Amino acid sequence: MGHIAVIGAGVIGLTIAYELAEAGHDVTVLAERDHTGAVSSVAAAIWFPHAVDTAPRVLESAELTRQRLTALAQADPRTGVRLRTGTVLTRHAGPDLSWTAAVPGHRPATAAELPPGADGVTCELPVVVTGPYLTWLRTALDAKGVRFRAAALTSPADVDPGFDAIVVAAGLRSGALLGGDDQVFPIRGQIVRLANPGLTRWLLDDDNPGGLTYVVPRDDDVVCGGTGDTGAWDETADPATEAAILRRAIALVPALAGAPVVSRAVGLRPARTAVRLEAISGYAVPVICCYGHGGAGFTLSWGEASAVRALVDAL
Repeated sequence: MGHIAVIGAGVIGLTIAYELAEAGHDVTVLAERDHTGAVSSVAAAIWFPHAVDTAPRVLESAELTRQRLTALAQADPRTGVRLRTGTVLTRHAGPDLSWTAAVPGHRPATAAELPPGADGVTCELPVVVTGPYLTWLRTALDAKGVRFRAAALTSPADVDPGFDAIVVAAGLRSGALLGGDDQVFPIRGQIVRLANPGLTRWLLDDDNPGGLTYVVPRDDDVVCGGTGDTGAWDETADPATEAAILRRAIALVPALAGAPVVSRAVGLRPARTAVRLEAISGYAVPVICCYGHGGAGFTLSWGEASAVRALVDAL
């Protein structure tokens, strides 16, 4: 058993803490904000490798995560994970469908499932209702004896002595913590949540002519998005952008017309030119990096946590 510090309390950091505690390690999570203040709480959180590189290792991580989320959905609805059917639209020749290798039962969308001018793939995917899920995960960590400590760190060297290893899983802040990784950048995402009029089917339309569009029904609300503003740091919701999102969403799903707004939010996806998952030297104790997951934190969480666990166990 090792004493491990995990920097970061988003879905990646919390899932890593879970896996390490499950393996018998003594784990402390260090973060400036808890999970309610992380970008993970803003995510539509449907399983899909969005805004992340699709290297073979990343897709393997996504497949393992889909399996774990599916098992959670089937075992306990209190986890907040739901299995829902929907369609990923494609609007140009040669779309990247590498993700379908991890999704059994996918099929070409029928004409009735498609808007004019689009093709697509229909399948069943896990949808995570972020509030209940992150609360469930935090409760499970408490039960495993994981400790949480508020900490404003500038480097792994700031972590108190006594740990055998440190995991950097702080999303967008990870690059700065490691001395300025210039391959890290934000992708701004704005969403609006509408009261759910009874929808269960989701729709993803990355190539919508008007901009990135998705409609993801959860339990009582529907997450409508979005934006993919690379390099933008503004976390203020823009009314004009929201109006455009709603126009696109309602055009695809007319049943949303007239649904009242429940809430709105902006989050900064922690992107990188490639996911960074490796052990690095140069510190008093071993440091393992796990960040750069873009819009796929929930999609990769369990796979990445399993890989970090293997790296820690090999130290």
